[in-house]
Amino acid sequence: QVQLVESGGGLVQTGGSLRLSCAASGRTYRSYGMGWFRQAPGKEREFVSFINWSGGITRYADSVKGRFTISRDNAANTVYLQMNSLKPEDTAVYYCAARDYSSISYYASAYEYWGQGTQVTVSS
Repeated sequence: QVQLVESGGGLVQTGGSLRLSCAASGRTYRSYGMGWFRQAPGKEREFVSFINWSGGITRYADSVKGRFTISRDNAANTVYLQMNSLKPEDTAVYYCAARDYSSISYYASAYEYWGQGTQVTVSS
């Protein structure tokens, strides 16, 4: 079992930055692939970013490429999402997720463990 707790969300103006953190606990965290997803009101949960166990492979949704950066610190059992140049369309609840394979998946159904989510609101 892996437990995930997100933090760092909040209210920010257009063009601002936020850094989300996801603290993991439980067994063999270091071997898990980690993803960030988001869900806006009335919309499906969508893929944002992924990082493999070593941090050597990362992937981003086209909508955030060049603005968001995912990273992980396995010694601290934490994965981060640095979000810069935020736009109102980035407003959503952001979820951290872990999958029991280090390979990339863009589908929420491929992730076994989820955090409770953290709200990000970008005002125009």
